Amino acid sequence: MRAWGVAALAVAVSACSSGVVPSRPGGIRPAPANPSVPVRQPTAATPLAPKPAPAATATTATAAAAGLVAGPDIASLPITSAGATRALEAFRTSCPSLIKRTDASGLTRAEDWRAACDAARTTQAGGATAFFARYFEAVQVADGKAFATGYYEPEIAGSRTRRSGYEVPIYGRPADLIDVDLGTFSDNLKGRSIRGRVDGTKFVPFYDRTAIEQGSLAGRGLEIAWAADPVELFFLQIQGSGRLRLPDGGIMRIGYASQNGRDYTGIGKLMLDRGVLPKGQASMQGIMAYLRENPEQGRAIMRENKSYVFFRELTGAGPLGAMGYPVTGRGSVAADPKFVPMGAPVFLSMDRQDATGIWVNQDTGGAIKGSNRFDTFWGAGDDARAIAGGMSARGTAWLLLPKGTLARLGVD
Repeated sequence: MRAWGVAALAVAVSACSSGVVPSRPGGIRPAPANPSVPVRQPTAATPLAPKPAPAATATTATAAAAGLVAGPDIASLPITSAGATRALEAFRTSCPSLIKRTDASGLTRAEDWRAACDAARTTQAGGATAFFARYFEAVQVADGKAFATGYYEPEIAGSRTRRSGYEVPIYGRPADLIDVDLGTFSDNLKGRSIRGRVDGTKFVPFYDRTAIEQGSLAGRGLEIAWAADPVELFFLQIQGSGRLRLPDGGIMRIGYASQNGRDYTGIGKLMLDRGVLPKGQASMQGIMAYLRENPEQGRAIMRENKSYVFFRELTGAGPLGAMGYPVTGRGSVAADPKFVPMGAPVFLSMDRQDATGIWVNQDTGGAIKGSNRFDTFWGAGDDARAIAGGMSARGTAWLLLPKGTLARLGVD
């Protein structure tokens, strides 16, 4: 699953899309595949306290520059056997990339992971907790104060062909959407890129959400499927991938293919700031209810999020994270790779019990930026939707890095 802005759609980063489909003569619009599932009320927990340290500043670029503090002994952390087993599976899956890739956080080298990855291949589920205690050490990045949201793999009503009740296009990536690596033009722009299209002799921004919804891509054969409910489709765009429940009862899985290059705007915060939603109602469920009850106002607000996601059909294992590997429900998180190495385990001690535990960073997200910011993945189905839709947890985070990393970095 490509997590594009996959925050839990709670408070600051929620978003939604195009307006409600009008009734059409001669057909009955099917009910959404995911009716409003109530937000799961959390069981409160008391997070472990971080060690005193300065917070990362807005200009801090990487974890290595944010300041590091040695964390507690991993054996002392309340890691459950079930959580360790899920994390071991996710870590093992990530190893082929871990032992080859460059770590953007500045914390580890590819060879640092080899011993743990070699051991992970032969470690049985029953030894998962001991595995993490033996091969890893905990480190706190900056002040360690963490914020976690949640995402899931949604299931919505869809059809492979346009038909009555299924008239919202789901687009594949357009051929004229061009990625430009700015670093090839100037060393000062290394690591930066933009997306757009060519118009005559000019490179211009790609069509925004409003233009696409008004037909800028129509008639080009880009439709890979058709959705029944545009509100559900946009939430699927936020999640990055999902399942289409077809009219015959079959399932079509789709995943992130690209994005139009426009900035993401979370309308949850926007709606709160404008007083459109009262505090406590900015969960995914609360936002969806408003959008359906106020289609015209909702359409205008939703179009303020100019970002638009394109999909492809998935036929193998999945959903896939940004590393290209399947993500694990209740075991994978999305984080900023400049602050958490891709594939690295992390222990979250949060103020709600369900978010507390060991996770593995296998994904990224447009709204998941900076130190100690995480988006927890909960899998598929109503239970996952109920948890992810209202996930908003605060507490402490420790990265789990290969033993010896702290000494090499000069961290006492």
